[in-house]
Amino acid sequence: MRVIAGKAKRISLAAPPGMDTRPTTDRIKETLFNMLQGSLADSSFLDLYAGSGAIGIEALSRGAKRAVFIEQDRAAIRCIKENLGRTKLAEEALVCQAEVLEGIRRLEQDGRSFDVIFLDPPYRMGEEERVLRYLSHSAVADRNTLIVVEAAKETSFDYAGELGFLLLKRKEYKTNQHVYLQKR
Repeated sequence: MRVIAGKAKRISLAAPPGMDTRPTTDRIKETLFNMLQGSLADSSFLDLYAGSGAIGIEALSRGAKRAVFIEQDRAAIRCIKENLGRTKLAEEALVCQAEVLEGIRRLEQDGRSFDVIFLDPPYRMGEEERVLRYLSHSAVADRNTLIVVEAAKETSFDYAGELGFLLLKRKEYKTNQHVYLQKR
């Protein structure tokens, strides 16, 4: 696993031990960031279920001015901090060890909002809907915030409209998908 482009290009990243995280492949990460490129310059980026931090680190490497990483697992938190050190991007990052909704509540209390929110929850557990339901009324996302959800390929987002989201685009891969949403 490595940073693909930008100021930290080609720097190898560590992955948390065990099978609890699914690192995004370079090919999928490249496609994701090709689609995000116009939204990254000087943006604030929120990486939910951050795992190794690879997505938020890629965003920082490609021009995001600030990234916040929310992750519950202690080993993953250590890995994110190690990867931020390797890439020399720690000064532009905030790492928050918390359950995702608790982390979002902390950001709300601090008055933070984001240009891009990426979430890659455990597949097939309904976490996407739980987080989107919360984001639908949260100040961390406004009508200009681009929300990208990585989910299993068969995951339905039929409920998104009822929650007040506009489905902008859906990119399908072999086993998963990226869904791009914005508040209406």
